[in-house]
Amino acid sequence: MNKTNKVFIATSLDGYIADKDGKIDWLYSVPNPDNEDHGYVEFMEGIDALVMGRKTFETVLGFDIEWPYDKPVFVLSNKLKEIPDSHKEKAFLVNGLLTDILSQLHKMGHYHLYIDGGTTIQSFLKEDLIDEITISQIPLLLGGGFSLFGELSDKVEFELIRTKVFLNQITQSSYKRKR
Repeated sequence: MNKTNKVFIATSLDGYIADKDGKIDWLYSVPNPDNEDHGYVEFMEGIDALVMGRKTFETVLGFDIEWPYDKPVFVLSNKLKEIPDSHKEKAFLVNGLLTDILSQLHKMGHYHLYIDGGTTIQSFLKEDLIDEITISQIPLLLGGGFSLFGELSDKVEFELIRTKVFLNQITQSSYKRKR
């Protein structure tokens, strides 16, 4: 069975996914009058489940919208003790070694995973567990904040699959891990 761990995320030009205050409102700095999804719906069609960090989960819970996922969400956390009652059938708490978590998810039939959240993505990269990355660059410099990429002990090589431009300003590049 083909198994993939994919990232689909936006950054500033200087590589940040949140500003110095942890805010992401700058993601909407490019006007999008037709509400283009920038390939998100197509990306999600190839996903079985999501693995996201606690902070990302809490951020999504804080949005004034309905739960945006129709696939199971596995929340990676050592601090969170339980999922709120409102989301118990939608999100599930997981913790432990990433390879053990992946093994559990694969046994459940979840082979194509969307990895989301800065710390979670960095943890997966450190273990060389990311197969594809799609990054949409918003044309602004934040000058600081939470970087998408942290320290790595070795270089991790990717090859460009495709690049698209949305709204004549947002550059989206997709990369596949070279193995």
